[in-house]
Amino acid sequence: MLSRKSFSRRSFFKAAGASAAVAAASSFSNGSFPTGLLSFAEPLREQQAGGPILLNSNENAYGPLPSVLTLPNPFRDANRYPDSSYEALVAKLAKMHKVKPEQVIVGCGSTEILKLAASAFTGPGRKLVTATPTFEALWDYARATKAEVAKVELTGTYAHHLTAMGEEAEKNGGLVYICNPNNPTASLTPRRSLENFIRDLPKNVYVLMDEAYHDFVSVSADYISFIDTPMDDDRVIVARTFSKIYGMAGLRLGYAVATPKTAKLLMEQKQQDSANIFALRCAIKSLESTEEHQMAVTRNNFDRQEFMRQATTRKLSVIPSWANFVMMNTQRPVKTVIEHFMKNNIRIGRPFPPMDTYARISLGTPDQMKAFWAAFDKLPKA
Repeated sequence: MLSRKSFSRRSFFKAAGASAAVAAASSFSNGSFPTGLLSFAEPLREQQAGGPILLNSNENAYGPLPSVLTLPNPFRDANRYPDSSYEALVAKLAKMHKVKPEQVIVGCGSTEILKLAASAFTGPGRKLVTATPTFEALWDYARATKAEVAKVELTGTYAHHLTAMGEEAEKNGGLVYICNPNNPTASLTPRRSLENFIRDLPKNVYVLMDEAYHDFVSVSADYISFIDTPMDDDRVIVARTFSKIYGMAGLRLGYAVATPKTAKLLMEQKQQDSANIFALRCAIKSLESTEEHQMAVTRNNFDRQEFMRQATTRKLSVIPSWANFVMMNTQRPVKTVIEHFMKNNIRIGRPFPPMDTYARISLGTPDQMKAFWAAFDKLPKA
């Protein structure tokens, strides 16, 4: 697994080079980021002229890692099936995670992994148990198998309510979905609690651990990846994505790690050749760019801290975030907040009932966040 150790300023610039990272003071109200923090400029990306600022889908505002942008002609070998590139990525992931290649399944985004799990482990008499609010794609996939979907509200600390979820799983459960950190709340459910929960589940109930935001979690006693430290349990499937830290949401690539027995069950449901050859090459290059990956992690930490500082100055309540987005209480009906930002050419997350005054904000570049706060300050008094 990639190291999470912090880079010093000197090592950051040595690793990035002048073309990839430049120190730049942001122009927020106090003229700079919090003490000791820098905003790192990325290589320029083309943006739609006059297009809205997109802070609504938890995308990586900085795009793919810089070295990925140097890849040659994307149409090279486009006339060939992607078998060799698929196998190369599987081998690289298996080596990185210290598992066997037959334990890795690569799909068209991690949403394909969710669909495979729904197809394999839900259906009539095999319900899906999930939190609410959480990432909802799996709900639709389970309903397509004619499965019941049991939704359990989060706890007061925005963790998964594992006791209530366990009770639902006891009644014809087939699959439990845990998004950790959770989307849209960016909150954590402690690892020890999850381990106890899994051990107590009926033996025929599988658990899909969605770790889409894994890379954004700074060191926490509550969080340990189920890939990095597996339980060696056939019922546990872990999903990851290249959409977030690697900035490849539009290329659609994700993967899962499971025991060989469970991976085989998932592969039986898989569409052949669902990952395109260019996305596979971008993923391989991303995994090779370990220093750029660490810089992206560091940059997100800085952006997240600056958001918290800005929110604090406005006396806003924000759920502690472990992701590349935050969820804050706007103290107003969130639909009116969304409409206000649309009028200011900014898109933020949609409503997530029952959290009807909370807005989910994806972290943007410093300039984008400056525009966000300027628009926020124009809101009528709560």
